[in-house]
Amino acid sequence: MTIYVLVHGSCHGGCCWKKLTPLLHKYGHSVYTPTLTGLGERSHLVNKSIGLDTHIPDIVQLFEFEDLDEVILVGHSYGGLVIGGVTEKVPNRIRRHIFLDAYIPQDNKSAFDIIPGLETFYKERRLKEEGKGWLVESYTPEEFGVTNPEDIKWMRTRLSPMPWHTHDQPIRITNVRAKTIPKSFICFSEFGHSQFNSLKSKAGWDYHELMRGHDAMITAPYELVELLELIGKSD
Repeated sequence: MTIYVLVHGSCHGGCCWKKLTPLLHKYGHSVYTPTLTGLGERSHLVNKSIGLDTHIPDIVQLFEFEDLDEVILVGHSYGGLVIGGVTEKVPNRIRRHIFLDAYIPQDNKSAFDIIPGLETFYKERRLKEEGKGWLVESYTPEEFGVTNPEDIKWMRTRLSPMPWHTHDQPIRITNVRAKTIPKSFICFSEFGHSQFNSLKSKAGWDYHELMRGHDAMITAPYELVELLELIGKSD
């Protein structure tokens, strides 16, 4: 049995793994799908102070309270920064990282530093409502690469605006033990050009591609779970 902790990305909640979780269970794995503070079913807790330094402890607390060890820690999109920060805190509890079309943490850099043009794009999508400029309008399901009408309908009621400080807070990556943990990257290549395609040849990275949109856990759960199973067996 493998323990998976699946960390969602921007604007999503833990429910985005709804199709994937039972497939992992069929392989006999244990799966945790926490929702980050201020998003998904926890969107009623959203406030101006929420940032990356809120979301990293969200997942560290899960490890502590559930006594999790030997975990495959999976981060989708923005969740890549979160799992990078978690690994800085509890490296001895993590067996492997898997980045799903995710931001790759860099020491002392924020999401805005890592992704060229993202800060300008987020500024354009800040909520216009007075006093809400610290929230960024969610991408649409279609912008996440979802095309099935039923999936689009389901997602529209579950996507949340993103607190600004999740993307302007830098992360520190300095833990020597954390840097030794095996890491895989799965590029969902239909979402457009990935700036992380260089990982194909970068030493230390196990690189894979799925010809699917950015939310492959919704649009291609069977293909994704087969790839996760393949990666998990490689350890």
